[in-house]
Amino acid sequence: MAGNTFGDLYRITTFGESHGKLIGVIIDGCPPGFELDMTEIQRELDRRKPGQSKVTTQRKESDKVIINSGVFEGRTTGAPIEMIVLNEDADSSKYENIKDKFRPGHAMPCHADHTYFIKYGLRDWRGGGRSSAQETAARVMAGAVAKQILRKYCLTEIIGATVCIGGIEAVKRDYAFAETNPLRCPDPDVYDSMMAKVEEAKKNNDSIGGAVELLAINVPTGLGEPVFDKLNATLMHALGSIGAVKEVGIGYGRKVESMLGSEYNDKMSAELGRIKYFTNHAGGIIGGISNGENITARLSVKPTPTRSGITMSLPTEDYRNEEVTLAGRHDPIIMPRLVPVAESMMAITLTDYLLKQKAYKILEE
Repeated sequence: MAGNTFGDLYRITTFGESHGKLIGVIIDGCPPGFELDMTEIQRELDRRKPGQSKVTTQRKESDKVIINSGVFEGRTTGAPIEMIVLNEDADSSKYENIKDKFRPGHAMPCHADHTYFIKYGLRDWRGGGRSSAQETAARVMAGAVAKQILRKYCLTEIIGATVCIGGIEAVKRDYAFAETNPLRCPDPDVYDSMMAKVEEAKKNNDSIGGAVELLAINVPTGLGEPVFDKLNATLMHALGSIGAVKEVGIGYGRKVESMLGSEYNDKMSAELGRIKYFTNHAGGIIGGISNGENITARLSVKPTPTRSGITMSLPTEDYRNEEVTLAGRHDPIIMPRLVPVAESMMAITLTDYLLKQKAYKILEE
């Protein structure tokens, strides 16, 4: 299986399966001598882990980070960093009755049963294997390190929130409030309506989709490698690699479809030796290169496909159809746990491009 590595200079490789012994990541390219805050890495994992509220899967994982290499006396050595979390609450018994059947859909937690079987000739039927949401713990560990690098070298902060659930849109952006509620909703005025939508879907053994928004503040200018490695293109790749994400919009995203050029163009002015932008329709990226404004992205997220407690007809590996009652522990809503994953993928991408940009500066020293 290829496709488990992302990045060039800040390069991550994730490994492990949902119901295997562990989930892990290897980070190659982290600058040496960097003092890691272990409590921050654990805090990010706690934001993503299952079982943290009534609107997430009730699988209980402590997700305690273990660092096996690349860090000595609290500082990075420049060697590859390996971090893992142990799977402590995997219960494969719920999947025994469907191990030769294909579940519908692909989300987080997700099942790529049919496509994995067609591609590889076999599959890990225990909870989704590599296509499970548990894989994203590895991304969050790598992202937690990347966030610290960005904060130290350029004061960049990355913030995410759930801005839509079942068509209910958040208007306000109170990010402090978002971190105090289980939906990660940034708008107190629509929180109750959003929660009612989730509870209704959960009551009906169903799930619901929505959207996550990302905001990167204090992004350095000049990040991006045109033409094929534009910053926006790599961000779309990174964010689109998250299992439940079906669409990624940068800046105004799909709104540009109905705009005139005179409406979309961000007005600029030269002031005090720098360029000032009066609007940010482009989302902080022009020509594939960061322009110093905030980077904004919106992710369209599909609902979880499996609904526990319902009976449905599923195709089998030998091309028959059988009725089966589905079981397991599934998220009625994915966005709250996806927020830290999306933040991490943006942080990993920006860190990779930051290191590339610093490589250019060597010629000026």
